[in-house]
Amino acid sequence: MKRWQMIIGLLIVLPAAVQAQLAVQELKCEQLKSPVGIDVLQPRLSWQLKSDQKNVTQTAYQIWVASSKALLDAGRPDLWNSGKVASDQSVLVNYKGRLLITNGNCFWKVQVFSNKNDSAWSNTDQWSMGLLHPGDWKAKWIGYDEASPWDSVTQWSRLSARYFRKGFSVQQKIKTAVLHIAGLGLYECYLNGKRIGDQVLAPVSTDYRKSVLYNSFDVSGALNGGKNAIGVVLGNGRFFTMRQNYKLKKINTFGYPKLLLQLDITYTDGSSEQLLSDDTWKFTADGPIRTNNEYDGEEYDATKAFPGWTTASFDDSKWSGPQLVAAPEGTLRTQLTPGMRVMDSIRAKKISHLRDSVFILDLGQNFAGWLRMKVKGMRGQKVTLRFAESLQPDGSLYTANLRDARVTDIYTLKGGDEEQWQPSFVYHGFRYVEITGYPGTPSLDDFTGMLVYDQMATNGKLETSNATLNQVLKNAWWSIASNYKGMPVDCPQRNERQPWLGDRTQGALGESYLFNNATLYAKWLDDIRESQTEEGAIPDVAPAFWNYYSDNVTWPAAYILVADMLYQQYGDRQSVVKHYPSMKKWMDYMQRKYMKGELITKDKYGDWCVPPESLELIRSKDPLRNTDGTLMATAYYYHLLQTMKRFAALAGRSGDIAGYDRLATRIKTAFNKTFLKNGDHYDNNTVTANLLPLYFGMVPEDRIAKVGARLIQKLRQNGLHISTGVIGTQWLMRGLTKYGFQDAAFTLATNTTYPGWGYMVGQGATTIWELWNGNTANPQMNSQNHVMLLGDLITWSFESLAGIKPVAEEPGFKQIVVNPIFVRGLDTLKATYQSPYGCIKSSWKRNANNVAWQLEIPANSTAIITLADAVLNEIDAPINGAATLRRGELEFKLGSGVYNMKLALHNKE
Repeated sequence: MKRWQMIIGLLIVLPAAVQAQLAVQELKCEQLKSPVGIDVLQPRLSWQLKSDQKNVTQTAYQIWVASSKALLDAGRPDLWNSGKVASDQSVLVNYKGRLLITNGNCFWKVQVFSNKNDSAWSNTDQWSMGLLHPGDWKAKWIGYDEASPWDSVTQWSRLSARYFRKGFSVQQKIKTAVLHIAGLGLYECYLNGKRIGDQVLAPVSTDYRKSVLYNSFDVSGALNGGKNAIGVVLGNGRFFTMRQNYKLKKINTFGYPKLLLQLDITYTDGSSEQLLSDDTWKFTADGPIRTNNEYDGEEYDATKAFPGWTTASFDDSKWSGPQLVAAPEGTLRTQLTPGMRVMDSIRAKKISHLRDSVFILDLGQNFAGWLRMKVKGMRGQKVTLRFAESLQPDGSLYTANLRDARVTDIYTLKGGDEEQWQPSFVYHGFRYVEITGYPGTPSLDDFTGMLVYDQMATNGKLETSNATLNQVLKNAWWSIASNYKGMPVDCPQRNERQPWLGDRTQGALGESYLFNNATLYAKWLDDIRESQTEEGAIPDVAPAFWNYYSDNVTWPAAYILVADMLYQQYGDRQSVVKHYPSMKKWMDYMQRKYMKGELITKDKYGDWCVPPESLELIRSKDPLRNTDGTLMATAYYYHLLQTMKRFAALAGRSGDIAGYDRLATRIKTAFNKTFLKNGDHYDNNTVTANLLPLYFGMVPEDRIAKVGARLIQKLRQNGLHISTGVIGTQWLMRGLTKYGFQDAAFTLATNTTYPGWGYMVGQGATTIWELWNGNTANPQMNSQNHVMLLGDLITWSFESLAGIKPVAEEPGFKQIVVNPIFVRGLDTLKATYQSPYGCIKSSWKRNANNVAWQLEIPANSTAIITLADAVLNEIDAPINGAATLRRGELEFKLGSGVYNMKLALHNKE
């Protein structure tokens, strides 16, 4: 028996960027659970090696791809036989076979050869192609481009769902049947009475003027011989924007919901047939979903439901025909990110009788999704559900921080037997639910919270002996999950829910240690690129649902730094290559428009959300707390120039590097001339003012120690509490650790007094707040489920405390630099991270100055171990080569495997 095996996976990307992972699936009805079908002509393939041996490295691979499983099993890979390729690459290997065709199936496996003289074939995996050419679409867009008499189009729009159906016959034996659907804004699709897939709130949002995403499904096993019927219900989503005829210069609108559907059927005799959306379908808007609005909620009237409407026996003679409507402006593309699912359920914890027929339900956890309800009563009775994150002192909902979002679902009973209901086209951010009009006395068993976010694995976990840090990281997980909605949004509860760039500039990196977020952020880079103006400007929000083009540096920097995250964490070079021209266009635009005297002078938001001098304030008005905008914009621009130098090399644009270098040199000189004061601090000596030039390498070498001393002095004056806003906090924990203040960083991470992450925990928070004083600030801006203040806390926890970090020259954790810090006050740590090459584990236990450390490195990876404050006394295996001392650090290499080490710390007590 082989002592090692492989796990394979398929990473599908556009030749330059987007990825999507497909699990192994059979061509059965089970495949309806996930969209299939891609429009990528050169997908990328990945696999992982598993081994119980040490120092396992792949030496070669051979990939087979066939158009059927039978051909693959017979050893006849008619699409691609790579031959034996001498390479250790096992992540993002480009397909180089025959040209792929529309609706084609691709079955593949890989044989891997190792340095242990082992080789093995993997299991078989499969992917399917979508519609590869515009001419492959034969269907027509249908809809109803007006409001019904019972609707209203206002600031608080009420627009009922649209229902479409079509009966058809199948008279031959089916070989394959592939359904392609673009339902805007959101859709649910049913075939012969059964829901197609388990995706929700699909498709994911885009700027519909630029891109329209469609999903594809293999429905071969869902069709009947003889009569069939298909039904689609459309919700509003971001397409029919929630706030119509309101702030027209701010909010972009796209039109009424519309549908494009094509079912391609191939029979066993080789003939084919298509079912296409057109004006022969049947339509009504007078159905049970009376309104659906992401901000305001969904109303469902079960007395108006039409049972069996997606089956062939339904009588649709009273329905009218749809309108043929204009296609949206955007280009049709396959949705390559899996999209949203109900990822978990949450059992209610407490229910209280507030007054009369009003009850308050407590789920025990703030999250984003909806409530599933069981109810039994008389026909026409209404149950009203209203949502909030917290309660007022009298036990009623606190909704002032939701602004004008009405966040109310209403269900009208059909009467009779027990009914179950949950909304289809809205989500809420909430912990508490006000229940009004429920027949009888509601119980906990009548309600379940449904957690909704983009389908992705939780790929990292970190637990320590410090309960506060553990809870902060748990709260971070819930906030991140809550705000993955086909794009990374800022909050899930109030009338905003926008994909702000500034929230994710470094936040995306930390998130990647908890979630496998590669496809979500690759898609988001496309959103950002599509929102760029001809002149080069990038908005604060992308997709550009709001017309906010403030021309900051610190917010649009996310475009470049998120691409860097995808490269470093996942080895995704193509995202860099694809977006490099647009990134350079923006850099040139900012220099051309806002550089004065070698400084970038444009900044709007400052160090957003610095802890204010008064607990009621949203933003500080104290100039001694706030950092100069030109300082921050210029420092960020300098840092982005360094990143663009690396990107230029990756993109084959090495000729750009010299220009970046010259500009960076000029900026650095002007920056220090303007802002370095007394040779030991920058500008007004805020933590952020000193931290940015330190971390970005702008401080003259002979002044680094002095600026670092002023930085820590300032923090100590604040009692080692947070004194940075969104910008400073993005680099704070790593900056402190880099310059030897790791114990101070740990104190900042675990402080339970204001301001800090631990303070939120001490106040009962189960997610991360928008403000450090989120429990006392003006309700105009105190979301209790945000991510922007996480800064680099998660990144620091994994990279510094656990010591798990990719090597820049070998991205995607092909090579890992492992350098844990064993801070005072922390006795144990256990971290796991699922990298593209496999699971990395780092666990240590400290007893006084002795540390027992276990490290696991996945096959086909290596690790560089650096120990700055410890001596290696014992290891249970030989190391690769001799250990060396470099700049006072012990350094050695380890191949894959599990290692147990004993260390002695020095200079720690």
